[in-house]
Amino acid sequence: MTTLAAGQSGRTAVGFDVARVRADFPSLSELVHGKPLVYLDSANTSQKPAAVIQATDDYYRHANANIHRATHLLSERATALYEGARRKAAAFLNAGDDHTIVLTKGTTDGINLVASSYGRSVLQAGDEILLTWLEHHSNIVPWQLIAEQTGAAIRVVPINDAGELDQDAYAALLSERTKIVAVGHVSNALGTINPVKAMIAQAHAVGAVVLIDGAQAAPHLPIDVKDLDCDFYVLSSHKVFGPTGTGVLYGRRALLDAMPPYQGGGDMIANVTFEKTLYNQIPYKFEAGTPNIAGVAGFGAAIDYLMGIDRDAALAHEDDVLAYATARVREIPGVRIIGEARHKTGVLSFVMEGVHPHDAGTILDQQGIAVRTGQHCAQPVMDKFCIPATIRASLAIYNNREDIDALVRGLLKVQEVFS
Repeated sequence: MTTLAAGQSGRTAVGFDVARVRADFPSLSELVHGKPLVYLDSANTSQKPAAVIQATDDYYRHANANIHRATHLLSERATALYEGARRKAAAFLNAGDDHTIVLTKGTTDGINLVASSYGRSVLQAGDEILLTWLEHHSNIVPWQLIAEQTGAAIRVVPINDAGELDQDAYAALLSERTKIVAVGHVSNALGTINPVKAMIAQAHAVGAVVLIDGAQAAPHLPIDVKDLDCDFYVLSSHKVFGPTGTGVLYGRRALLDAMPPYQGGGDMIANVTFEKTLYNQIPYKFEAGTPNIAGVAGFGAAIDYLMGIDRDAALAHEDDVLAYATARVREIPGVRIIGEARHKTGVLSFVMEGVHPHDAGTILDQQGIAVRTGQHCAQPVMDKFCIPATIRASLAIYNNREDIDALVRGLLKVQEVFS
């Protein structure tokens, strides 16, 4: 992947029409405080193309019914949309088997499902859960809860000053006590791309099961769960241009079959009596209650949209914009980039001398520039660099160099205010 140390992308964006892509996203035509919107907060949530908005609207207009529970036409339409999205998600991840795809509320829900269902059933005192310093809180707190309940211990892989995982430390921490490894594919705070395929192989060598948090990878990188050989992979719809409140958990069939249900309710059952309940087959036994059907319909449309573009050309374009942003921001006096991994995507985090990130974000907003400021639900990363927060500009397929030029002008305005 991209090496940014010299401010060069190393790829070519020939063949990607960013202007055409931008035209697909209605929100990018918004005015914010009278200024054209410059949206640089896609790691938080991505904007939605018109096709996704239309798909959600179409569900409510033409298929508003519950799934799996009726024989009338609206229910059949709703079920077709819902199960169609599952098939699309399986193809998106190259899962092969639709029944290994659990439709969730998002990445956080998927991680909690695995921690509660798999973790609680296999972990015991003396076992270890291996995490990393790069993790989002959603891939820390659920494991802490399960560790407290089971007596398992949490071990943590450190990072270096570039924001990269210490692979020697990772290898040293793995042992026969390691039962679960949970690691992000891409850091939401720094953009670091972790070498997850190699890490999975190392974990499997000691008998550990591996969950990959793919929330930040899915919008940028092609995901192939067969090639990665992971045991679980989770992602969120709203990061990949779909609605909020939906997502995917991929799991190996044997693991999902053996796991107890996460929640009880309708649709996750095969037979219910007061004496005993028989559970549905996978993936349905993990999908209790009425789901966000409209959101899943939109998620299916988002997958169609993303699969309909040249992913290699899109990634090359994003690499180019990130390299350009890195070089431009580095030129601003008093700015320090946080996280300069050799391999990264989508994220540029930095601090400004004498300016709190929240103040910078407020001034940028007045100029129509949307960035995120804060800890980014990754407080350990901030602790590592001894800072309270960063300014994070995060990219998607619709960003261009003009967005970066606007950001730089905005940052110079910030400095002018605080001078």
